[in-house]
Amino acid sequence: MSARPTIAKARRIVVKAGSSSLTTSEGTIDADRIDALVDVLAARRAAGTEVVFVSSGAIAAGLGPLGLSRRPRDLATQQAAASVGQGRLVARYTSSFARYGLTVGQVLLTADDMMRRSHHRNAQRAIHQLLALGIVPIVNENDTVATDEIRFGDNDRLAALVAHLTRADAVVLLSDVDALYTGDPRKPGARRIDEVHGPEDLAGIQLGGSGRVGTGGMVTKVEAARIAGVPVVLTNAAQAASALAGEPVGTYFHPQGTRRSTRHLWLAHATTGQGRVVLDAGAVEAVVRRGKSLLPAGVTGVEGEFAAGDPVDLCDPAGAVVARGLVNYDAGEIPDLMGRSTRWLARELGPEYEREIIHRDDLVILEGGGPHE
Repeated sequence: MSARPTIAKARRIVVKAGSSSLTTSEGTIDADRIDALVDVLAARRAAGTEVVFVSSGAIAAGLGPLGLSRRPRDLATQQAAASVGQGRLVARYTSSFARYGLTVGQVLLTADDMMRRSHHRNAQRAIHQLLALGIVPIVNENDTVATDEIRFGDNDRLAALVAHLTRADAVVLLSDVDALYTGDPRKPGARRIDEVHGPEDLAGIQLGGSGRVGTGGMVTKVEAARIAGVPVVLTNAAQAASALAGEPVGTYFHPQGTRRSTRHLWLAHATTGQGRVVLDAGAVEAVVRRGKSLLPAGVTGVEGEFAAGDPVDLCDPAGAVVARGLVNYDAGEIPDLMGRSTRWLARELGPEYEREIIHRDDLVILEGGGPHE
């Protein structure tokens, strides 16, 4: 394996640590682990690199204080655990980074913040200003208020989206395994994968869960590497210093595809359609091939219950999902609009109806049910 200058020379880097790298199996914060990781981040920071730290662990850190032996399954208790744990986690980081004269800033994000333009700009502006002031941003999903419908789902994808948000040069994902393997590394025959250039390098690999107290697994890490748009290294926390130095540890993912907007990445990779809108052949051609907005005239059916602003799947006449977008109408409003031109709707119903079902800026094309790059 060769050295990785893209990592060693990165001027701005996103580092993500999973829950299992920061807490004990009982759900308490592991002060020694955190201090060891902060030692590494502070050293890279002292070398002149801007570091954005995406930290899991809020829910896990709240388990012990709440007397819970395992991660709760219901959303309300997860939110309560996050509320208790997030403060403890950031307090520990504050103390640990203070050993190096560094101040931290907490940034809690929801998927909604990536979706809505004003929230997106505010998050981007806040993180950039923290970096300009010499602060270390500590980013986490806002588990206290996030719902199942609008979650990133794991901090691996969040790290990839934050890399786009901050225009970072590289991402390092720290897990409880040292690299990507062809199978379960605890079983004989599993082979370590040193580099991934594209999907062909992942053919035949079994991607299973690995997190002890987190929500992620190898699937989400590979997905994060695919959408990051920059070099990504996957390894464990014990090799964080080597990874950040560009040494050949863990698995190195070469950039795949091109940088896309964080809102489109979120739509493609971190949402589930809350309903379905069926398009006629002409609308499929306009939306998929010519990059147009979806207009009421091209809609032939609607399925499910959703509200304006929700992500919905767009289907061709055969029922295949071809795109996903943020809808401008409630499900109950669309049947009266189907087949009508926006001009007719504005004349008969009022000017507020002279708008698209989904604007092209809020729409991502999918191929075979998956994102189309």
